Amino acid sequence: MGSIGAPELIVIALIALLLFGAGRIADIGKGLGQGIKNFKQGIKEANDDDGDEKDAKAEKAEKPAAKAAAKKEAKKEEAAEEA
Repeated sequence: MGSIGAPELIVIALIALLLFGAGRIADIGKGLGQGIKNFKQGIKEANDDDGDEKDAKAEKAEKPAAKAAAKKEAKKEEAAEEA
């Protein structure tokens, strides 16, 4: 079995043109293009959202550590002032 060559593709294109008409084929192509564009945009937004969630989790993990460090620093300052 051979692969699909140029003559076979031309025959398929002519059959599609006869079945759907030139205007309908243009609409189908436009719809496919918009669908692909929206799909890529959705993937990009999903990846961006995942990154934002990871950043938010990292910030939440850092906040208790930062609060603890600030408390230790405040205690050191109070001890230095009392001395």
